[in-house]
Amino acid sequence: MALSIGIVGLPNVGKSTLFQTITKKQVDTANYPFCTIDPNVGVVAVLDERVDKLAELTKSAKKIYTTIEFLDIAGLVKGASKGEGLGNKFLANIRETDAILYVLRAFSKDDIVNVQPEINPIFDKEILDMELILKDLETTEKRTSSLEGDAKTGKKEALKELEILKKVKEFLETGKILSEQNFSEEELKIIRQYQLLTIKPRLYLLNGSNEEVPKNITEEFQKNLWPFLIIDVLTELEAAVFGKEERLSLGLPAESELDVLIKKAYELLGLITFFTTGPDETRAWTIKKGLMAPQAGGVIHSDFEKHFIKAEVINWKDLLDKGGFSQAREKGLIRTEGKEYVIQDGDVIEIKHNA
Repeated sequence: MALSIGIVGLPNVGKSTLFQTITKKQVDTANYPFCTIDPNVGVVAVLDERVDKLAELTKSAKKIYTTIEFLDIAGLVKGASKGEGLGNKFLANIRETDAILYVLRAFSKDDIVNVQPEINPIFDKEILDMELILKDLETTEKRTSSLEGDAKTGKKEALKELEILKKVKEFLETGKILSEQNFSEEELKIIRQYQLLTIKPRLYLLNGSNEEVPKNITEEFQKNLWPFLIIDVLTELEAAVFGKEERLSLGLPAESELDVLIKKAYELLGLITFFTTGPDETRAWTIKKGLMAPQAGGVIHSDFEKHFIKAEVINWKDLLDKGGFSQAREKGLIRTEGKEYVIQDGDVIEIKHNA
């Protein structure tokens, strides 16, 4: 599954600088079929040492990492929900993403004009939230109007949907983000049909150095359980092409902040990675946490799910520690799992099927 994140923000917050950082790390898309790249889409490999080590172990001819798409959404201004600026394009593009990354200005460079009266990430967040809420209200009201005829005739499905829409509308009218509210699985199944913007998970990037972000701001994010990262995006742009050793020599963390951001996005969306490895290739596969072996097989090839027999499974580290499949098999570490097995992060699997 290709993970897609929309980058949003007010003018002059560092959104374009972040996208430049991403495109510097952009992968050659030749190995990633079915991926149409527009000028505002950057596809970045999710670098994973487990792929590197497994490929070395099995002498793979090719390594394929999972990828993540970042969409540089058209800039947002107040009034976007009513079509101000590039509002409608901006809001339409967000509908296609799995999650939203808010870029919030925390840096205080005088040479970069601040369109707000002061540097306040909380205030900027509230503007972005309100534009998405207003657009969701518009969508909800349109859907409510179209359902009313069916509801009057007593159709159970329409009545149930209207009840859920009423609950959604009440949250939105009080300025609440839907992803932060409690809904049952049944309710979520219906709500997701509308592609509402505030139901999408969101991650907050405070663009600045740790010293530039006041304690009261970080405390507010922590108190509200808003997942956030503090990243000096300009520094990351300048260091985007450096390897671990070069970063350390410059006094930077070994891991790039972009890689930290990607890991945080995986956590936010409840994603895990499993692997297939052999002489041809070592490949990482991304799935939702909780999927069973046949569904994981279906990610590799649809026939694997339809004609699933069993899966042979071993943790990647156990495979490395034993020096290969033969040695691991001798020690009884390769397990045979059936249709009910829930895939774990770090599993190396081989699907047996009769396709």
